[in-house]
Amino acid sequence: MSIILGIFSKMDTKTLLKNYYGYDSFRAHQEEIINTILHHQDCLVLMPTGGGKSICYQIPAIAMQGTAVIISPLISLMKDQVESLRANGIEAAALNSGNDFSTDTIVRRKCIDGSLKLLYISPEKLLSEIPFLLKQMTISLFAIDEAHCISQWGHDFRPEYTQLDILHQEFPDIPIMALTATADKITRQDIIKQLQLKNPQVFISSFDRPNLSLTVKRGYATKEKDNYILQFIKARPTESGIIYCLSRKTTEKVSKFLNSKGISSSVYHAGLTQKERDKAQIDFQKDDVQVICATIAFGMGIDKGNVRWVIHYNMPKSIENFYQEIGRAGRDGAPADTVLFYSLADVVQLSQFAKESGQKDINLDKLKQMQNYAESNICRRRILLNYFGEQRDYDCDNCDVCMNPPQRFDGTTYIQMALSAIKRTEESVRTSTIIEILKGIASPTVKRKGYENIKTFGVGKNLSTNDWQDYLLQMLQMGFIEISYDQGNIVKITKSGDDVLYGRKQAELCVVDHAPKEVVKSKRLHLEIPTITIPGLPETTGIEDKKLFDALRSLRRQCAEEEGFPSYIIFSDKVLHSLATIKPVSLDAFGFIQGIGEHKKKKYGRRFVDLIQKFV
Repeated sequence: MSIILGIFSKMDTKTLLKNYYGYDSFRAHQEEIINTILHHQDCLVLMPTGGGKSICYQIPAIAMQGTAVIISPLISLMKDQVESLRANGIEAAALNSGNDFSTDTIVRRKCIDGSLKLLYISPEKLLSEIPFLLKQMTISLFAIDEAHCISQWGHDFRPEYTQLDILHQEFPDIPIMALTATADKITRQDIIKQLQLKNPQVFISSFDRPNLSLTVKRGYATKEKDNYILQFIKARPTESGIIYCLSRKTTEKVSKFLNSKGISSSVYHAGLTQKERDKAQIDFQKDDVQVICATIAFGMGIDKGNVRWVIHYNMPKSIENFYQEIGRAGRDGAPADTVLFYSLADVVQLSQFAKESGQKDINLDKLKQMQNYAESNICRRRILLNYFGEQRDYDCDNCDVCMNPPQRFDGTTYIQMALSAIKRTEESVRTSTIIEILKGIASPTVKRKGYENIKTFGVGKNLSTNDWQDYLLQMLQMGFIEISYDQGNIVKITKSGDDVLYGRKQAELCVVDHAPKEVVKSKRLHLEIPTITIPGLPETTGIEDKKLFDALRSLRRQCAEEEGFPSYIIFSDKVLHSLATIKPVSLDAFGFIQGIGEHKKKKYGRRFVDLIQKFV
């Protein structure tokens, strides 16, 4: 059983935060969550990716006697966490299948003698070790990371998590903290039930990540998409990013394209061997490659703090997936960009997947919500926050809708053209054939069916194929048509569509943007550093020295290579931006920078200060 070494005061927990992590104050709810565990109460914590969940259990682990047991689903995630803790001077280790016998022996010994403050372990390994190692340890707390995996309603259900109710049965006096970045109300209730949490405190932090820009690009052809991505990355020559794709084949195609253009990239998907996946992830974490092209198989195990952008080559299947994936950008709090490409083909394919899944209705509803986000004509951040139960009565000014509101026009005539083509083919064709009819293209399908003879053949030839794809997508979103996924994806007209077709009501369409496909500009140089006063230094001007930043970045990488760590574990990009702006020239001043704890000040301070002095 764990024993608390007294209840820590507000000053004590803040001292731990400053000494180990370099921050002067907690984020919202962190201090309350820490005190809940210090008082031996269970809790459920919902915080967005990059919101500071790990500190909520790491500080109690440092403060309490014994070892905190952290249940985590992936070896790579454990490795990241352990390296970050050690870099901050905190004793931590992991027990998993990646260890050899001697490493396991050392870790077990440290667990038993109490010298280890945090032990990371998979749920499978935990269950097998309960009668043996865990019974010999002094355990301070259990923290279950990625807790949505326990619920069948979560977006990443894992059966092995369902046996974790054994924790309170075997260790009734040890507090449990369940943590997740994405869980709706029904998932939260299921987590509490499955883990048998005792009167848990539930903490729900704001899901707002204001440092992330949100952009959706609709109706791009493949070549346009690839060119946009190429220009996007070229505008960010030193910034790491992730491109999420729907299929393995697409990840390989995009990676090959980027490599041919001189941009270093790797692929990551479930079809690779474990060795190949590990290499891709390590190369990315250590900045040996700039870009990772991946399926959703990549991500939960990545804690890379300096990912500056995330692109979705295809639309994700749910807002939960989307939110967690974009959350891998800007974890350090510095500005980061997200771009989502969205097409009618994505909707058709994902709907087919949802229909064939074991939870058809749930998955179709989640996909519909994702479509609503992608098709939105109002602030995208408000839609995201509303999905997670957080209302916002003002716009964010950091999404494409806020910055460039779409123009609309009376699209009744175009909609009637499309609906007429669907009606005259007896609602028996796919969208591609409808466009061929509207464009007057005598394709083999059109000729075989005799559609070149119907009245609407060629009626919309003045519009491009891309425009018609965009308008059909809007018609689908507005509910004028529906796609019968169980009948080969043929298009049907809804009752609302009939009203437009027969002139009973009019409808608007958004103007298709024919302007050159402009790239979202990098915000690297627009990071706002708060004005602070450091003893011995004049008040900062807030102007960053770009050359100093690049030099600091090179020194960080050199330190990382010496340590065998990824660069972001040494210092985050945000810390480097602060150093390049504030320019501390003494060790004491260096220690005032947010994000630099006492351990890192002593370990790296002299080298970084010497470099800064050369520029000052």
